[in-house]
Amino acid sequence: MALINMSLLDGNPSDLYSLADWLQRTDDFRGRVRTVPRQPGPEDMGSAMEILSVALGSGGAGAVLAGALSTWLQTRRARISVEFVESDTGETVRRVEIEANNAESVKDLYALLTPGRVVP
Repeated sequence: MALINMSLLDGNPSDLYSLADWLQRTDDFRGRVRTVPRQPGPEDMGSAMEILSVALGSGGAGAVLAGALSTWLQTRRARISVEFVESDTGETVRRVEIEANNAESVKDLYALLTPGRVVP
């Protein structure tokens, strides 16, 4: 099982909760989405934003998540960071920043979440 962590790079903080709600409504992710507090860095003032964490099973869940994120972003002006995390070690394997108006970043996201697929 893979773990995907998402955080807002810019946008309204409520966008993260909107995304969590959006994903929870998708059958493939019901019960697999949670918000996790992120530790503030030395330059942060106050508490840090939360991270949205999604556990992916097998069977094309990565492609479903890529499609759901792409659709959700088209209704927002937010920019998010998506990290593919090794579930055993917690190490970030790959990270991509995506925004709705950048088709290349959506292709990068799809490639990140569907290993072994070639994206045109």
